[in-house]
Amino acid sequence: MLFASLLSRFIRIGRLSVIDAAGKVHVFEGSPGSAATVRLHDRALHWKLLLKPRLFVPEAYMDGTLTIEDGSLYDFIDILVANDASQPNALLLWLGQAAGRLVRRLHQYNRAPRARRNVAHHYDLSDQLYELFLDRDRQYSCAYFRLPEDDLDTAQQNKKRHIASKLLLGPGQKVLDIGSGWGGLALYIAAQSGADVTGLTLSQEQHKVANRRAAEAGLADRVRFHLRDYREETGRYDRVVSVGMFEHVGINQYPAFFRKLSELLAPEGVALLHSIGRMSGPGTTNPWLRKYIFPGGYSPALSEVVPEAERAQLWITDVEILRRHYAETLRAWRHRFEQNRDRIRGLYDERFCRMWEMYLVGAELAFRRDGHFVFQMQLAKSGDTVPLTRDYIVDWERAHNPMVQSAVVQNAGVETTGRVA
Repeated sequence: MLFASLLSRFIRIGRLSVIDAAGKVHVFEGSPGSAATVRLHDRALHWKLLLKPRLFVPEAYMDGTLTIEDGSLYDFIDILVANDASQPNALLLWLGQAAGRLVRRLHQYNRAPRARRNVAHHYDLSDQLYELFLDRDRQYSCAYFRLPEDDLDTAQQNKKRHIASKLLLGPGQKVLDIGSGWGGLALYIAAQSGADVTGLTLSQEQHKVANRRAAEAGLADRVRFHLRDYREETGRYDRVVSVGMFEHVGINQYPAFFRKLSELLAPEGVALLHSIGRMSGPGTTNPWLRKYIFPGGYSPALSEVVPEAERAQLWITDVEILRRHYAETLRAWRHRFEQNRDRIRGLYDERFCRMWEMYLVGAELAFRRDGHFVFQMQLAKSGDTVPLTRDYIVDWERAHNPMVQSAVVQNAGVETTGRVA
């Protein structure tokens, strides 16, 4: 089997056993690592996995023509990702990536109508689905784990606080949230700062939930959400924030995105862009992920983003790289998904569950082993708007962290009375 010959050269880390469609067992082993056994149930996979493994391996698992006989899906994908990352100069891999870069602009041609369809594909799924694996506030982006013991809800609260700390917020400011999701960040900003917040989303389900949440929180007079593409927005804003949306813009639209950002920002305005990135330079989106999970999606290299900010005459006033935070976020989502798998199967079917298991596992390992990270880029129209040191970030976070405030009160009680107040 030609596929076995290729695997014998590919596997250098871990132990992978493959039972082919004829029942023959092939064992490939390298240095210590994860171990798994998979079975192929379709002879066509012998050549399909050879030609397009990035597409057909996850598709076969989703369709049930590849099953895990020993170990877990995580173990199996960990073997593939670890070995893929260890062979960056492999000829077939290089040729596949080069071909992908030639057509990636076509895949990411996200004009407004197509952008709406892409968003609906992923975000207009059952409302219950997201309740079953996200945190209480439905933050569907990278959390911020300040402490090892932080749970998902705490880490997502940390994330909102950390982002808000970089916006230099104040009462009465006009804030725009591009890609506002279910409204959690917009509501947090309004509640914590007294700002007036407008959120934009292309998801009808998110729009409905976000406006309901604003009304329930008594903030509908200061927070509103629109079904609107960012390119259609007008006016001027003191602050602009975008979290987990830039991955859907597409490289063709980067110039338009930053021009619009510059146009929307007031002269003393500040923006915060939170996005997935990649450390290895420009690349392509995994073909299976593009087909089934995020059509039109792409996580850029910073070298693709910085030039567009420069051309838009925006100051890059701060950049922070969050490395393993999304891996831990995805791990928490994956565990919650597994705990609620039977209920999710009831909403959809077994194939959907396998598809999302593959998505969550593959995404987590992309952040653990394959050079993906999250960047937070602060931008301004003027070089003098943002303080010259980063102390204001920590100061704001401490002032708006209930746990820190509680500790300060307790310490004050000890100092003044000799016991905890």
